[in-house]
Amino acid sequence: MAVAAAAVKIGIIGGTGLDDVDILEGRTEKYVDTPYGKPSDALILGKIKNVDCVLLARTTKRHCTLYDGQHSTHSGVCHIPMAEPFCTKTREVLIETAKKLGLQCHSKGTMITIEGPRFSSRAESLMFRSWGADVINMTTVPEVILAKEAGMSYASIAMATDYDCWKEHEEAVSVDKVLKTLKGNANKATSILLTAIPQIGSMEWTGTLHALKRQLFLELKGKACMSCGNVTTVQCSVILPKQ
Repeated sequence: MAVAAAAVKIGIIGGTGLDDVDILEGRTEKYVDTPYGKPSDALILGKIKNVDCVLLARTTKRHCTLYDGQHSTHSGVCHIPMAEPFCTKTREVLIETAKKLGLQCHSKGTMITIEGPRFSSRAESLMFRSWGADVINMTTVPEVILAKEAGMSYASIAMATDYDCWKEHEEAVSVDKVLKTLKGNANKATSILLTAIPQIGSMEWTGTLHALKRQLFLELKGKACMSCGNVTTVQCSVILPKQ
């Protein structure tokens, strides 16, 4: 008996310049509350080429884990593996889409996330370069961590706007300069989303989602186990208090 795959619903977390609700068809606005508190803004629900999507404008200073001791359904401490933070399959779709659209893009790099809204000092900017960071951003953490804990496929479109302030002979970063560059970049990112989302909606994701939930390593009550059956990555990453 064939079993139909579950319908894909895509969430778009919009940072500065990528929060345009006009990309959604038949959009409605919904305010919700969750066990973790209210979201940063109203949820904008709609469709992109018949694929259900939700757009959320991002906030700041969010908790970096669902396992913060505040919720009985998420007890213990979650040591989620982060060697590969982003979903490989989703990244491949976005990269191939950018190439098909003829957009200049880099398929790999090292991203560092800082807490905004201020920009870096020159000393910080130089330090980040010395660490091997290719991109500095303010909007990837904690989303990438929370997505890992929730077993969700997550990827990021990074739009370069400036050289920060390490390049002494370049004009220092400013809001006006960033917004000017961002406008063109946001149009490119939107074109990627409008092309990639229908493709994502037509793909089979059961295996990918299963892999995201697959057991990697269990450390429970001080005992290590490399084979603990059909349990999720999160379950195998949680250390529970001794009973």
